[in-house]
Amino acid sequence: MPMELVSLLVDDYDAAISFFTSTLGFVLSEDTPSVTTDGRPKRWVVVRPADGGSGLVLARADGDEQTAAIGRQFAGRVGLFLRVDDFEGTLDRLLAASCELVRPARNEAYGRVCVFRDPWGNLWDLLGAAPTSATA
Repeated sequence: MPMELVSLLVDDYDAAISFFTSTLGFVLSEDTPSVTTDGRPKRWVVVRPADGGSGLVLARADGDEQTAAIGRQFAGRVGLFLRVDDFEGTLDRLLAASCELVRPARNEAYGRVCVFRDPWGNLWDLLGAAPTSATA
């Protein structure tokens, strides 16, 4: 059974939609008006990688406790992992969007990887294919 959605706390729906669609190339799959359990307006916002797969519910923080958890949902650990076909192009877009590169790009047995911090403070692994070595 596949995991369908994971919630990510943000402070602003539209800024989060812009980051995920423009910078990471996700698609906006849902943006529907909704209400909280006590009747206040909110939105149901889901973004997904363009090729499908698990989506992120962009949940605007509601109250002090949730606001304090923005960017700290994973207690300072890398909590999100994004595998991309164009590692360098994605990294360039992240840097242009003022994301902090926490650990520089390096090559590992499983591929090219770096750690970046998104605009809300969450740590992500950006993963790409292992570089091919030239043979003589």
